[in-house]
Amino acid sequence: MAAGYMSALSSGKIEVLSAGSEPKDEVNPVAIEAMAEEGIDIANNVPKILTPDAVEDSDVVITMGCGDTCPIFPGKRYEDWDLADPAGQGIDAVRPIRDDIKGRIRALLAEILPPDA
Repeated sequence: MAAGYMSALSSGKIEVLSAGSEPKDEVNPVAIEAMAEEGIDIANNVPKILTPDAVEDSDVVITMGCGDTCPIFPGKRYEDWDLADPAGQGIDAVRPIRDDIKGRIRALLAEILPPDA
């Protein structure tokens, strides 16, 4: 959901990589539904494993509780977002998680994108 918002709300001005320390086989169907309500299609996304190369190539790394399994590189900006896990939740439980992510992405974009971008 975070990658979907980052891509959409940055209007493609930011290259987004999305990966996890323990990715599932498919994107959570309820997350797909929740994002579709916002007009963002994440249905064709494929979960990927987080690699050291992906982290090293990034300017900002947002983690969601991966702890010691996440690669750390000096000089990178890291944010660890404490979010409820949408796995196994219904749409009514996922919407507030989605909305929390949206707010965090908006705040991050306000920090990293120039005002005239």
